Amino acid sequence: MNDDLQLIGPFSQIITFEGTSLRGALMDDALSIVEHGGILIKGEQIIDVDKYSSLAQMHSSATLHKVLEDAVAMPGLIDAHTHICFAGSRSKDFAARNSGIPYQEIAKQGGGIWSTVKHTRQASKQELVGLMKNRLSRLVDLGITTVEIKSGYGLSVEEELKLLRAIDLMRNNTPLSIIPTCLAAHIVPREYENAKSYIQDILNLLVPEVKAKGLCNRFDIFVEDNAFSIEDADLYLSELKKHGFDLTVHGDQFTTGGSEIAVRHNALSVDHLEVSTDKEIGMIAESETVAMALPGASLGLGCDFTPCRKILDANGILAIASDWNPGSAPMGNLLVQASVLATYEKLSAAEVLAGITFRAAHALGLKDRGRISKGQKADISVFPTADYSDILYQQGSLLPHSVWKDGLRIK
Repeated sequence: MNDDLQLIGPFSQIITFEGTSLRGALMDDALSIVEHGGILIKGEQIIDVDKYSSLAQMHSSATLHKVLEDAVAMPGLIDAHTHICFAGSRSKDFAARNSGIPYQEIAKQGGGIWSTVKHTRQASKQELVGLMKNRLSRLVDLGITTVEIKSGYGLSVEEELKLLRAIDLMRNNTPLSIIPTCLAAHIVPREYENAKSYIQDILNLLVPEVKAKGLCNRFDIFVEDNAFSIEDADLYLSELKKHGFDLTVHGDQFTTGGSEIAVRHNALSVDHLEVSTDKEIGMIAESETVAMALPGASLGLGCDFTPCRKILDANGILAIASDWNPGSAPMGNLLVQASVLATYEKLSAAEVLAGITFRAAHALGLKDRGRISKGQKADISVFPTADYSDILYQQGSLLPHSVWKDGLRIK
């Protein structure tokens, strides 16, 4: 870690999100833009944001990092929902869906999640680390500095532990912040007669090991007809809360019910929500649970997008993530997905950019990143343009020319 003062700039614009609301709709004037600005860093933290000329004059001993003539700085992007710890491909599933076979039917025929489980079980921990390393390098190129990674393709106590150990090992082999989540309750493994027996094994055998080794502090469950019922989830989440774990839920993707259980258990987020109705939207908006839109899954499955406009207009908290996974969301490009979502859901630039920065951080229980302001982590993405609106206008083709993580340049 470099504890010397560093000054980055001058930027045409710095999007700070200083004072921008966590909830509800946002106009673009909520971005809090500093023009001709600089960012002063000490160690891993931002210590000041102001006009570049003023900071340079006040801190003449700071190491200067000059940027392009036209550049926009914004908080490092946060992808708060991914499944990138996996092996194998599901290209045949993609072709089958495009020929008209429903997602659930593909799963019944041996495709779907179970196909990835077979390949992932065959992979060693070291192989999974190598695959994740390549995927994380792509995320850096997109300007992402914090990423959530779920297990969920092991579907047995030992295999889920293998995935969580691989993710834990990866945390020490990348400059990005990795937030691990246990999704052992992804679908019911074929080795089990029913969901309840599998859930009991997770609670009795996996949870103690996760807690003892500190492998993660978050648990997720997929609440759906072909996964786990509301009753299963109610029992599971109740027990996990007793252990002090943070909770999140895959909910309302094909049928409703998951969002209700998420809100009931004060989950940090409920993710998907493609079929949420006004009833679910109102319930989520009145809660502290973040609504997580996953446009990559909508693009991959050809289904409706999360009703983001309605969620924001109801004063809900909306975050946006890629859902990068080998089946329904293989693209993994958060900027492309968020830009497309904006077009279909009529979202302002402020709403989209908030959804992939400080609102996404909130969905992960993180308060130390997502804004460019004093005391925040020095996680910064710098785009080669003089106007921030180009970032979404170019629909993911405009990539950052430099990325800073914890005060160090990583791209």
